[in-house]
Amino acid sequence: MPMTPRQNHQRTPEEEILFLRGEVRRHERLYYVLDRPELTDAEFDGLMRRLRELEASFPQYASEDSPARRVGGERSNTFAPVPHKVPMLSLDNCYSAEEFLEWNERVKKALGAEPYELAVEAKIDGLSCSIEYAGGRLVRASTRGDGETGEDVTLNVRTIGAVPLALPTGDGTGASAAAPDDFEVRGEVYMDKADFEVLVGEALAAAKKEPAKKERSLPVNPRNAAAGSLRQKDPAVTARRRLKFFAHSYGHLAAGAEPASHWDYLERCRELGFPVSSVRKLCAAAAEVVDFYKAHAEKRFSLPYEIDGLVVKVNSLKQQKRLGFTARSPRWAIAFKYPAQQAVTRVLGVEFSVGRTGAVTPVARLEPVKCGGVTIASATLHNFDEIVRLGLRAGDKVVIERAGEVIPKVVRADASARNGSEKEIVPPKACPSCSSELFRDEEEVALRCVNPSCPAQLRRSLLHFASRDAMRIEGLGESSVDQLLAKGLLKNFPDIYRLKKEDLLALELFKDKKAENLLAEIARSKEQPLSRLIYALGVRHIGEKSGRVLAEHFKTMKAFMSAGTEELAKVPDVGPVVAEVIAEFLKSAATRAMIGELEALGLRMDEPARASSGGRLEGKTFVFTGELKSMPRSEAQAKVRELGGKETSSVSAKTSYVVAGADPGSKLAKALKLGVKVLTESEFLELIGDVEAGDVV
Repeated sequence: MPMTPRQNHQRTPEEEILFLRGEVRRHERLYYVLDRPELTDAEFDGLMRRLRELEASFPQYASEDSPARRVGGERSNTFAPVPHKVPMLSLDNCYSAEEFLEWNERVKKALGAEPYELAVEAKIDGLSCSIEYAGGRLVRASTRGDGETGEDVTLNVRTIGAVPLALPTGDGTGASAAAPDDFEVRGEVYMDKADFEVLVGEALAAAKKEPAKKERSLPVNPRNAAAGSLRQKDPAVTARRRLKFFAHSYGHLAAGAEPASHWDYLERCRELGFPVSSVRKLCAAAAEVVDFYKAHAEKRFSLPYEIDGLVVKVNSLKQQKRLGFTARSPRWAIAFKYPAQQAVTRVLGVEFSVGRTGAVTPVARLEPVKCGGVTIASATLHNFDEIVRLGLRAGDKVVIERAGEVIPKVVRADASARNGSEKEIVPPKACPSCSSELFRDEEEVALRCVNPSCPAQLRRSLLHFASRDAMRIEGLGESSVDQLLAKGLLKNFPDIYRLKKEDLLALELFKDKKAENLLAEIARSKEQPLSRLIYALGVRHIGEKSGRVLAEHFKTMKAFMSAGTEELAKVPDVGPVVAEVIAEFLKSAATRAMIGELEALGLRMDEPARASSGGRLEGKTFVFTGELKSMPRSEAQAKVRELGGKETSSVSAKTSYVVAGADPGSKLAKALKLGVKVLTESEFLELIGDVEAGDVV
């Protein structure tokens, strides 16, 4: 009979807390790993609620690995880089039995006459994640990133019920063997289909209240929803998304802890409390893999989560090591993917959507049709060149395709099925959001709205304008911008400088001191140099470095605004294509009016002279890697430039110094290999003469 939450009066508070922790962990294992829940959700919530109440009442018995601590009050403002001890490589793909058998032949040839087994498991459509344990306790979790370096998402991963906060240590806590002292499990963070539908429903309800948020608030598919949920700054938001986790491989293990085979490793993960996919099989021959693949071609749609294929691995770890790796993927594994799902329907009409970068995308409204296990009512047409390529008209019968369980697209129009009622699809001349004239440069197929105050782009534009490398307005983040937009207080950049204290105090987020702080930050931003303002405007193709180069070339906003395409193209790193984009932006009546307003509101419109010669760092080239404690990297780079030096992003034999902060990446290894001088953060601060150099350890 399952245990239910109760207070045992014979136990001390400490004993009761330990008992409840054990019960919660046991029921998490039953639910996530063994798929044999003994309690209803309400009963489990009662256990957890009682544990939290006791831990709050008796904080002296608090423990970081308590399941009640899955959602703490701590927030993350950034996701620090995490270099992977062992690279997280991607897999090669195949899409047919023929391609898979070709891969198998390569494996067979490489192993000679030696027999081998193939471990097959579902390829979950989620986000790859590495979770590290030391001494049995979860110490760090990170995303895959670029394979070499990921992002630290520890606080958010701790909220996932399927992820153990502590592993068995051989003391009778529920597994047959103790966990290694140093253990890194890798797997997939994902969202169930049912939980995704709940999230969509919540987003639709929110969009009805605030239609302007609809574009950004509607999740596209379970994978994107899982990725966005894992990167929330507030772990409490992640916890509400009910993410799940499947273990599928390992990264770094303590010496002597490697399993003999992949199958053994998955079983070990189950013993330690990690869920693994139930869609898996150990096959003695490639033909068995193909049969398993075919059997799940339709079964996959009835699974509670999305899969887009199978992962096939040579089972023996010794044989895996013999087969080795290419530059980007292991030779002993392959993703055996299912082909795209297709269906036939009719185009009812075409709507035009304005994206966050101003691109106007045509979207086909369809007669609803089942495809890939879901009902499809719309499909992207990408751009107008694609409409021409398809020869598409409104009313056409079309074939749609849903590849990789993502947004469907139109792949073919059936001109032979026309009855004469079909209508030509004409590109709009004006932005459907703000009615500004649309622009298309010679190098692109997309039509674009270049109005910086376009409502469809405004939220992204405001956040960029206030960001650290732009106008650096601390406190004007997502929540603040959302509330200001909802109240109609921000319709363009100049409106930021018209905000009053009473405007802010009318918002939920702001009390007296916080309102004063934001207004002080806004006032301070008026003194930012021209380079930051140019970058803040959000012109396509202009990054932080380009903004600096343009400002140093033209010196004043007036000269910049007066420049034509030819003059812009002569600026280093600009070129004719980008010059045309900038010129189109600058000649817009909306842009000119906005710049005039910003100038009238007191913003600085020139670039201060920088040390071009005689600086103490003249002729020196710097590369930064890792996180600095004393200042943002962009500020450190600016100090180098102010002192006559130059900063670049890649290490070479000509690099003068590599500055290594916390958790440095591969650039440090390259510097050591090339013999480039490496500076600690303290040494860098001493070199530039920062008076607080001694504060950094």
